[in-house]
Amino acid sequence: MAGRAGFQRLVAEVSLAHVGIILGLEMSRLARSNRDWHHLLEVCALFGTLIGDLDGIYDPTDYNDRLLLGLKGAMSEAELHVLKQRMRAGKRAKAARGALGMPVPMGYVRRPSGDVVQEPDEQAQAVIELIFDQFARVGTIHAVLRYLVQHQIRVPQRVRFGPSKGELVWRRPNRTTLSNLLHHPIYAGAYTYGRRPTDPKRKQPGRPSTGRLVAKPEDCQVLLPDRIPAYISWEQFERNRRQLEANTQAGLGVIRYGPSLLSGLVVCGRCGLRMASAYNNNGAGLRYSCAREMVDYGGAICQSLTGAPLDAWMSELVLAALEPAALEVSLEVAADVEAQRQRLHQHWAKRLERASYEVDRAARQYRAVDPENRLVARTLERHWEEALASEEQLKADSRRFLASQPVTLAASEREAIRRLASDLPALWHAETTTAADRQAIIRQLVERVVVTVQGESEQVDLEVHWIGGYRTQTRRRRPVARLDQLSYSPALLARAAALHQQGLSRGAIAEALNAAGWHPAKRRQTFTVDMVRSLLGRQGLSASQARPRSVTHEADEWTLPALAYTLAMPHPTLYAWLRKGHLQARHDQHSGQWVIRADTSALQRLRALRPAPRIWKRPAPRASSQG
Repeated sequence: MAGRAGFQRLVAEVSLAHVGIILGLEMSRLARSNRDWHHLLEVCALFGTLIGDLDGIYDPTDYNDRLLLGLKGAMSEAELHVLKQRMRAGKRAKAARGALGMPVPMGYVRRPSGDVVQEPDEQAQAVIELIFDQFARVGTIHAVLRYLVQHQIRVPQRVRFGPSKGELVWRRPNRTTLSNLLHHPIYAGAYTYGRRPTDPKRKQPGRPSTGRLVAKPEDCQVLLPDRIPAYISWEQFERNRRQLEANTQAGLGVIRYGPSLLSGLVVCGRCGLRMASAYNNNGAGLRYSCAREMVDYGGAICQSLTGAPLDAWMSELVLAALEPAALEVSLEVAADVEAQRQRLHQHWAKRLERASYEVDRAARQYRAVDPENRLVARTLERHWEEALASEEQLKADSRRFLASQPVTLAASEREAIRRLASDLPALWHAETTTAADRQAIIRQLVERVVVTVQGESEQVDLEVHWIGGYRTQTRRRRPVARLDQLSYSPALLARAAALHQQGLSRGAIAEALNAAGWHPAKRRQTFTVDMVRSLLGRQGLSASQARPRSVTHEADEWTLPALAYTLAMPHPTLYAWLRKGHLQARHDQHSGQWVIRADTSALQRLRALRPAPRIWKRPAPRASSQG
């Protein structure tokens, strides 16, 4: 009964026992759907209401009359279905010829002959072209919207209803309008039919326009390319579609404004999935992690590494790839800047021309009116003054724009562009160059970066897939947290022990290791005296040069460094256990070191104690005082 107010009132009146007979020329015309028709028959039978038309009078309580009414209702519904199918078939046949007239979006008008042509207003055409050019540059709808708002650019619309029907008006741009413009295939010259199908499950009662979807061009019932004057080519339309789909998916997506330079480009070399960018410390810490197994199945993280070194390595490779094209880059940048300024100046010129036309039109209307008819003359005079004020304001805005951005680049600006292009590293690391700018440059050159960490070591294999098919394979060193993660950890410990046996001091050992090219863990590049002390302590060697190296100890007694080396645990942790009373120890007065007593059972207890979780003891509650 949706949308049938009269039928609803009829059923309500019958249900209130207010009706004795329903009269009509052909009662089966009420059977637009058998469900509603049989519902009416049930109500009429319940309240004893008769039904009469030109063929006779029927009693719904009588089986024969009810059977006849049901048959007539089924035939009426089938007749409506046949008529609707014929109308739809004729409509589609007309659409298949490209002759079915439909509303056209902004940038197009339909002539009285039925032909669709581009908007005859040059300024409207220029705005549509500017929107497509900007999307090709920035790649997001929001960035295009910001550009239009920044430069006070409005979009053209033709009024479809009301007394101003057909007039061209200028309105504020919005996201929905830009999205419809970029998704519509008419701007690529294609005629479509069936682009807005209706999903019955999404329709809402009382709202006829609900439930509509937007079909892809290949899913439309009719798609006729090269039938309408185009603003862009079909290839550009397909690129725009792919970019819009990528912006809404979890893949490469659009350029983000985080510090990551390789967001969406890093691929795990172990499982082949895309690695995510994670930030901590308010964005200061960046890490690339392959955590899909953990997120989806509760497993372990496949691999992860610090993001800053990886971004730095890729910056070096990208700068090396761009160095031969520095001169060409400078010329392209200068030409692109001038072309963008030229489009903006043309837009301002068209706005000034339109404002001048509005002033002349208001003046002609004022002069054409009878001076004695002051009722009309005052209104036209006010319109003329408003047009003059609008023109003056627009001229002032245009002068400010010309002062800030001249049409052609000055000699100093061209020289600055050439200088920056010749020194790409300085331009790359400049404060004015944002992370989004670097991401845009990298995505023009790199398709993906396959990262494989060798176990938990510091060795990282990189395979850079450049756009065009070329690949670069290299191995780099990443910072790790622990010494045992270094692939050369055993050799480093052995070398430090050998230098210690030669009687070198800790400072001399550090200098020797640095000169030989050894590197510690974490982000440090050189060894210090404290690091050498830790290396020696891991092997049970004395780290002190002022005290005697030999310690007198009995069976099942250990020095603190020796026990830490035997248990394969950090020296500070073992010393913390000593202070907490987990160890039995004595202080050797001769050497100044702690001597720990630990037999076989004690060693097993200590090995089991290390992986045990920490238990934080809550302080005992204080007794409440009364007084």
